[in-house]
This record gives sequence, C-alpha cells and structure tokens, in this order.
Amino acid sequence: MKVKTPWYSSYKNVPTHLDYPDCSMIEYIEKNAKEYPELTAYEFLGTSVTYEEFLMQVHQCAKALRATGIEKGDRVTICMPNTPQGVIMFYAVNLMGAVSNMVHPLSAEGEIEFFINISKSKAILVLDAFYPKVKSIRKKTPSLEHVIVASIATELPAITKIGFKITKGRKIPKIPSGDDFVSWTEFMSSGERYIEEYIAHSGADDPASILYSGGTSGKTKGIVLSNLNFNALAMQTGAASETIAPGQKMLAIMPMFHGFGLGVGIHTMFQGGCCCHLVPQFSVETYAKLLKKVQPNYIAGVPTIYEALLRNDNMKKVDLACLLGVFSGGDSLSIELKRKVDNFLKEHGATIQIREGYGLTECVTASCLTPKDMYKEGSIGIPFPDTYYKIVKASTKNEVPYGEEGEICVSGPSVMMGYLEDESETESTLQRHEDGLLWLHTGDLGMMDQEGFVYFKQRLKRMIISSGYSIYPSQLENIIDANENVLMSTVIGVPDPYKMQKVKAFVVLKKGVKETEEIKEEIYRHCLKNIAKYAMPYEFEYREKLPQTLVGKVAYTVLEMEEHAKLRQMQDKSKKKDIKDNKDSKETKD
Repeated sequence: MKVKTPWYSSYKNVPTHLDYPDCSMIEYIEKNAKEYPELTAYEFLGTSVTYEEFLMQVHQCAKALRATGIEKGDRVTICMPNTPQGVIMFYAVNLMGAVSNMVHPLSAEGEIEFFINISKSKAILVLDAFYPKVKSIRKKTPSLEHVIVASIATELPAITKIGFKITKGRKIPKIPSGDDFVSWTEFMSSGERYIEEYIAHSGADDPASILYSGGTSGKTKGIVLSNLNFNALAMQTGAASETIAPGQKMLAIMPMFHGFGLGVGIHTMFQGGCCCHLVPQFSVETYAKLLKKVQPNYIAGVPTIYEALLRNDNMKKVDLACLLGVFSGGDSLSIELKRKVDNFLKEHGATIQIREGYGLTECVTASCLTPKDMYKEGSIGIPFPDTYYKIVKASTKNEVPYGEEGEICVSGPSVMMGYLEDESETESTLQRHEDGLLWLHTGDLGMMDQEGFVYFKQRLKRMIISSGYSIYPSQLENIIDANENVLMSTVIGVPDPYKMQKVKAFVVLKKGVKETEEIKEEIYRHCLKNIAKYAMPYEFEYREKLPQTLVGKVAYTVLEMEEHAKLRQMQDKSKKKDIKDNKDSKETKD
C-alpha cells in the first residue's frame, strides 16, 4: 500500500486516526448531546426542537415500535422526505436494535414492493401523500404487518398548519377510515403508554440501516450498513472538514434516503451537536429564500444544486458570509463549475471555497474530501482518516503506479457490511488483498498522485447520473420491455446542462403493432407507474430497429454518439445565430 496517511505532514489539523465507539448511532449522539441539551437539534417549517426534546421523541417512538411488536433485528421501512417523523423513526429504530430500510418516497409502486419484500420489512412509515402506492401493493408484501402514516401538518405550528391544510394539504387524498393503518399521532401515543423494556443495545458491527443503489452489475442492490459505518463516516467528515462545531446549522436539502443526505446532512450534524434545518422538498425557486432566512453555516449538495444557485436571480442580494463549509458530492464537479461557484461565493461575502468529495453508498457516502486550504485542479481530494485508497488494474488486485489510471479501491471503517441477499455480488465487490485489508472495488476509474490526491475519471460500468441520482439503464429497459407492445428498448444518458444527463429511451414495437398515439400513451403510462420520477425518460424515440454490434447486442454507444452529434449541431446553429445577430446589431448601429 503506497499511501496510508498522505496528509500527515501537510495537514496537521486532520488526524490520521480516530477512536470509534462500540455502540449504536443513537447512543453516540446521546453521549455527546449531554453537553448541549438546550441546543437546537432540528428546525422544520417554523418548528424548533432542542436535543433534549429530540431524544425524548426518539425514545417515545422506540417504545411505540416495541408496543407494535417490532423486535431487535426486524426491518422497518422509512419512505419519507426530510421531516421530523422520518428522522425520529430512523433513530428510534436504531435505539431498539432494529434495522431501518430507507426508501425514496417518489419510487414507483413496483420499486416500493421490491424494497419491502427484499428487506422483509414488518412495518413502514410513509407520508400521507404517498400512502396510495403502499395501499396498492399491500397484498403483494406478505411481511408487512404495520403501516404508519405521517402528515406534514402534525409537525407545524398552529398558524402554519392552517395555511398548509387550505393549500397543499387540500391536494392530498383523504385516507378511508376503514383502511388498515395507524396515524403517526396515534402511533406515538402508544409509546406513552408502553412501560416495558424497549432499548436494545447494539454494537459497532451490528447492522443499522439499508440504503439502495446499483451494484457493479447495474441491478438495484440493498446496501447493509453498520453502526460503525455511520459513526465512522460522521467522525471522519467532522475531522476532515475542520469546521463542524456545536450550535452551527446545516441546510439539510439532500434527502434522507440518500447516503449523502443521511450520512452528512443529518447524522454528521447530530453527532457534532449541530442543527439540521430539514427541507422536505427542494426547489430552485425557494433556495434563495432559505439561504437568506436560515443563514446556514453549512450547505451540501450535488453539482446541479450549485448550478441552480448560480442561475437564481433571487440570489443577487443574499449575504453568504455565514457559510463555513460548502460541500459537493454525488457527481463530478467540473473544474469550470467549481471556478464559477467559488467566484459566486466570494461575490456574496463568503470567505471559503466549495470542497468536493467522492464516495459511494457502499461506504455510506464520502470517503475522500478536498482539504480545507489546498485544492488541486481536477482532484476529488485526499482520503479520510483511517481510509485507504488504492488504484488497481481494472478487474484485478494489481496496484498500478502513481499517475496511472485504474480502478479505484477503498478500504476503511465506513465500507459496507455487504449487499442484501446477494453473496455473489458482495464477494465480487468486497475483496481481500495480499495486504490483508478488505477492499471495496468501486467500478470507477481514477488515479492517485504521489501526494495522495485522488482523481476521478469515469465509471467503468454503464450508468446514468442525473441530478446526483444513479440510474441504471438495464432496470429501465426491463420495465419498458415488459409492456406487451414492446419488442425491445435501449436507454441512454443524454448530456444536459442542468441535470448533467437526462434519460432517453429508444423503443422498437412488436411486429404488427403500429406506432399510434394510443400505443405511445399506453407505454408512457406503463413507465410512469413503474419508474421513479427522477429516472423517467424525458423522451421516447420509436424506431424500426436499433443499431447492433457484430455479436448482435444493441450498440447503445452508437445511439449515444448520435445524440452527441445532434447536440453539437444545435450548439453550432446557436453559435451561428449569435454571430449573425451580433453582426446585424453592429450594422444597425453603424
């Protein structure tokens, strides 16, 4: 192993080693929170809750879970945006030794069914707006015994609650009283009445949560993460960032079902005694208002969020001198975008630069971060304390020299326990090398220089990154192909200035099926029901046949090149028009 602690001499404020506690996530938070019980733990749409109050909520929720029949080791699905109920449930599940199963609330019905069944969840917490999807799959999820339905309204101050109910609340369908569910309020009340033992002490190596991502094969995988994985990630992030301190505030816009949002935006903040300003739904329009009103000390997001920030006209008079840390992850931050964001921050009073991190859900989120006062162009930074990086020849364990491109491998305390119900995928991803360490083979290409700075190049596997979300074409193709009118399909990522990539589907209909508007609408609705909103193709192009390789496989790279060519043609036309317009304008002035 060539670089274990590359930052030791250059970055003395960042320790090379940390001592990790042998306890659960919530136990570690409780231990730290004894020093600041009156500090604010979270804010939500006008509501403010201290650490003392927050921990009381967590314990009451854990009692309610135990009263419901949930036991240590059981799985509980949390299908929520960033709301108090979702956060409270996450830590309550941890407190009583169960395992949280984190699901995107915008997932399609079929996806939610898959997540519940593969995890064998006994209960689910879902927002009332998404309850109909859970109701429709109830008979297909035999392990699911309890459905807890939460509402945004119950967490709002009285005046705000009235406004919510007569605006957004009116759009939420009322749940029939005869349905088999319990409201969040009723559920929490059961915790008040429970007097038996409910705390199950968990160790560092016990499973704590399941997050979802694509494995090296591109299929959806449940990633089993331990208490150590989360606690180590939080401690490492705090140490590497050199900025986190009790009482500071994070604008938590990254969703809690995502490793970045859950690991950095929430758990790292709670572990450090900071305040999480929970944002249930991010929008470009409200971002400026939030920054101006909340005045956060930290913001974290994917590159598209920062692109939106640059284009937001409402940001002109917003003072950002409050910022102590600005972090980017989930996708590559281009050199040019970093320059623009840094200039933007400076123009708005901030004294810091944006810092890029790199990681995978297989290690919760980041495992590498740009140092506070040192940036190398194109680099994603240096490894976290106790985290080692190695660059190997693709599909081998053979390390390559500094400066040479290969597959990025990661070893450290935040590396996952394994994939849920998939031993073969786990064995191919987690490999023991001759140095005795267990290495996560990321499937990403990169290189490392002699100072230990890591450079991400590209993904080895076919994958689409859109607004920070990992989208796997094979999954979408399987869904499209399942329609009775479709012979075959291919999905690709098309360059997009805002989303980085957007999804496009090419479809070949079965012989005898005509390309009518009715057929197109049927296929579109089929996809709408089975594909998550963030992964839904923006365009369906129908063709008689698709290009093929010599061995008969669909040549998706040909389709990608065609789309790139179209984009270049559009850009060329736009440039010519601009030149002509400028020329005409000049002639008019003359």
